[in-house]
Amino acid sequence: MEEWGAPDGSPVLLLHGTPGSRLGPVPRPLVLYQLGVRLITFDRPGYGRSDRRPGRRVADVAADVSEIADALGLERFGVLGRSGGGPHALACAALLPERTTRAAVLVGLAPSEADGLDWFADMTESNVDAYQAVRDDGGAVMARLRPIADRIRANPAQLVTSLYDELTQSDRRIVADAGIRRQLIENYAEAVRNSADGWFDDLHAFATSWGFEPGGIERPIMLWHGAEDTFSPVGHSRWLGDHIPFSFVIVERGSAHFGALNVMPDMLRWLAGS
Repeated sequence: MEEWGAPDGSPVLLLHGTPGSRLGPVPRPLVLYQLGVRLITFDRPGYGRSDRRPGRRVADVAADVSEIADALGLERFGVLGRSGGGPHALACAALLPERTTRAAVLVGLAPSEADGLDWFADMTESNVDAYQAVRDDGGAVMARLRPIADRIRANPAQLVTSLYDELTQSDRRIVADAGIRRQLIENYAEAVRNSADGWFDDLHAFATSWGFEPGGIERPIMLWHGAEDTFSPVGHSRWLGDHIPFSFVIVERGSAHFGALNVMPDMLRWLAGS
């Protein structure tokens, strides 16, 4: 677990992407102090320094967040999930309604069984292949992820470089920033420091039942998405916005997946204002 920003600020738990870790990109300390935010990050099971929990569901994160909040003496808190952290942020809102004040989701995913949603529409081929394979043959996916994790450990810039061909021009500009690139490299290296287990378990959790219904969420939810995102297409946030009662959706034209990093301070300001 890591803490960033103002120690006496409004507590917000940031749930990292896939693959990711507690060291994922966060706003600069001065920005967090100005926002009055105490940002708390942690590794999901199987990532970084966290032990694996085979077969975990998205819903299982609620128990982890509750335990962390108890240890820190937090009664109530906001939750922010980016990319693969998005479904987990929604789990907190659904399953910890008495403690979650608000939740924000940046470039998140809808449930794989979402009625009326073509889940793979406009999704990059590599992600389609991974999600389909994890449903059909988990062993094949692990066999694919292990050498990728090995290469990342040997050269932490490997994943950022390998993603480049699939990035939009807007994402390439963001990733080209030296500070963001450094954070991403550190994040990915920490994510697979021991294995690719967390990565696989995330994919499996997204491709199977989440363990809760988004339609039952009663907390305020903000959903932000870049219109050009191909890793988690914008249709996912639109579907969630149609099915979560107290939600609103912001779609930014000209932005894609990594545009979420630029709007994170705005989301934190909203979460801290609850």
